[in-house]
Amino acid sequence: MTKGEPPAAGGVDATRLAGVDMTLAYDQRTIARELSVSVPDESFTVVVGPNACGKSTLLRALSRMLKPAVGRVLLDGRDIAALPAKQVARTLGLLPQSSLAPDGITVADLVGRGRYPHQSLLRQWSREDERIVDRAMAATGVSALADRFVEELSGGQRQRVWIAMVLAQETPLLLLDEPTTYLDIAHQIDILDLCAGLHEDGRTVVAVLHDLNHAARYATHLIAMRDGRVVAEGRPQDVVTADLVEDVFGMPCRVIDDPETGTPLVVPAARRR
Repeated sequence: MTKGEPPAAGGVDATRLAGVDMTLAYDQRTIARELSVSVPDESFTVVVGPNACGKSTLLRALSRMLKPAVGRVLLDGRDIAALPAKQVARTLGLLPQSSLAPDGITVADLVGRGRYPHQSLLRQWSREDERIVDRAMAATGVSALADRFVEELSGGQRQRVWIAMVLAQETPLLLLDEPTTYLDIAHQIDILDLCAGLHEDGRTVVAVLHDLNHAARYATHLIAMRDGRVVAEGRPQDVVTADLVEDVFGMPCRVIDDPETGTPLVVPAARRR
C-alpha cells in the first residue's frame, strides 16, 4: 500500500468508507496523527479504547462533522468533503454522542426528520415515508411515545428516539457513537441486537462502545485505539487477548469463551486484599 491510498482491512481490498493519513484536531489540540482506518463493507465494526483515546473524534471525522487538518475521508472512493450534503446524508447516517432536539418537537416529528435527505421539490412527504418512520419507531420500541414531546422523555427513551431517527434515514452506512448510553442492560441488548440485525440485512454499521464484552460479542470487525492510534484490529477472536486489554486499558484480566456465544469474554482480575 502506498501512502495516501486507503488501507485494506479485514481482507477487504476496497471499502465504501475510509480515513487516510488523517491528523485530527480541535483548535490547537491534536487528537490523532497519521491515522488511517478502513471500514470493511457490510461489517459490524466496533471501535473500543479508553476514554479520550480518539474514538468519538474518529467517528466525527468519518461522518464529515470534523474536517481532518491533514488527510482525507473517502466515501465511495471520493473525498467526502467535496460531496453534496444531501448525497452524504442519503448514504451515511450518524448518531452523535450527544444530541439536542428543538423545543416542542414530538417524537414522531423528530423521527420524521430522518426522511429529509430523501425529499426535494419534486418529492415531498409520502405514505412510504410514513411507513418507514413507523417501522423505525417500532424497531426501537418508541411507537407508544409518538405524540410525546422529546424533552419530556427519560435519557434512555430519548436515546432510542434518536436511534429511530437515524434508522428512518435508511442509509447503507450507519455510524453510532455510544448508542447504548443512558440505556438499562435490557435495552442495551435490544439496541445491539437491532444493530446486528441491520448488519445481517446488508448494512455497514460502525459503533463506538465502552463495554468491551458487548463489543466482542457483536462485532465482526474490532478496532482497538489508544492515544489517537489504532493498536489492533480484526476479528474479536483474534484481537481480544489478556495482553491487549492490559496494554490498551491498563487492566489485568483473563479472557475466556463466552458460554452463550463462544466470543471472547473479559473477566477482570480480582482485587487483591
